[in-house]
Amino acid sequence: MRDSGCDVIIKIVTLFLIAMGVLAMFGKLRFPGQKRLSSAKCRKCGRFRIGKGPCPCEKGGRG
Repeated sequence: MRDSGCDVIIKIVTLFLIAMGVLAMFGKLRFPGQKRLSSAKCRKCGRFRIGKGPCPCEKGGRG
């Protein structure tokens, strides 16, 4: 017995929604190093600091 076109579409949509739910669960996990990454942002402007020096907004230079 063959499935009608509507049944196939319903199965595809259901599998897609299940896959999206699984991805959402993995997205809520906390990854290692996330705390360190959030502390690498400048407190004034919110940009990521590269290296150990101050942010360009604190130096008063370009930026």
